[in-house]
Amino acid sequence: MAVRDQDVGQKQLPLIEERPHQENTPESPDSVMVSLAGAMTLGLEKGKFARDEIVLRGLNVLMTYKENCSANCSYCGVSRERRVPREKTTFIRVKWPVVKVEELINRTNTEKHQMRRLCVGMLANPKSFGHSLDVIRRFKKDTNLLISGLITASLIKSREDLQRIKDSGADRVDIAIDAATEELFEKHRGRPVRGPHRWDHFWWVTEEATKVYEPGTVGIHLVAGLGETEQELLAACQKAQDMGVVTHLFSFNPEPSTLLGDHPQPSLGHYRRCQLGVYLMNVMGKSIKEFRFNSAGQVVDFGADREEFDRVVNSGLPFMTSGCPDETGQTACNRPYGNGRPSEPMRNFPFVPTRQDVEDIWSQLWSSWEGDDHAVNQGSLG
Repeated sequence: MAVRDQDVGQKQLPLIEERPHQENTPESPDSVMVSLAGAMTLGLEKGKFARDEIVLRGLNVLMTYKENCSANCSYCGVSRERRVPREKTTFIRVKWPVVKVEELINRTNTEKHQMRRLCVGMLANPKSFGHSLDVIRRFKKDTNLLISGLITASLIKSREDLQRIKDSGADRVDIAIDAATEELFEKHRGRPVRGPHRWDHFWWVTEEATKVYEPGTVGIHLVAGLGETEQELLAACQKAQDMGVVTHLFSFNPEPSTLLGDHPQPSLGHYRRCQLGVYLMNVMGKSIKEFRFNSAGQVVDFGADREEFDRVVNSGLPFMTSGCPDETGQTACNRPYGNGRPSEPMRNFPFVPTRQDVEDIWSQLWSSWEGDDHAVNQGSLG
């Protein structure tokens, strides 16, 4: 088995051993990986959420193959060269058991739950596009869940491919761009890690999706903590906003045995300011032109007056999980603990934050300064 020394940018990365194909393992389209939260909710795994307020509202699944993903994104648990056997594979640092689609549909229809939406995720595998359509069709036919398609853009070759996803039954799509700048995208997902993904193509697919789907039903994923500044991440959000595309924000969460397995999570200050900026753009229609940044690219002013600023932060809403909605417009894809451990401060709240949570958010919001300026709107809990 070949072992090589990986050099990404200026940082020398550890030796990586390519994972062998996992023979005799169930594969898509008959089987899918299911998030641990979904498996717990449907009685497939034992466990309890760390807080009583948590109720899963969305079911997340991924395609699965013996050769896993053909991409090699530096932070991803299903990357091609991650040195763990399939049975020990995690994704966003939690277990994703493999379940037959037939059993998953049956449990969705018979188990008591409050899930309203299914997210069907592709892998960078040539078979994944067609298989994801098959899974979407089966859930559309046999359940009452709304369905989103999480697209691996490298598999999309034409606008017609996006139309096929819609025709299969997905009323929304998301494109996981993840990295906020072209340089970081290339470093973590492109040629330096021998990956197939290309920045321009991902944004082309995003724009093409807006020509197939209704305004507001196309989203992108961005991951904070891959080396971007707050200004760079919010510029990517603004780029999407200008296209009529919403941003769903994640915090980097290091996956053991990946290229970034020892890379730290972004500071809570960095992440909270990014969350607030994304919310102000997506929900309140503000522009990055209204924000002010210091020399380190950190937000020091969001362009809101004190009363408006306090009201928005005290609502707790900007710090909830941003995901595809249910039929009422409330977030359905709330992904409990998709960004951190239960023992760590909650980064994306899968429920409306409590008063104590908001107090904690205030203490985090203006922390972790690196530049030569300070926050303008310090705010307070009313």
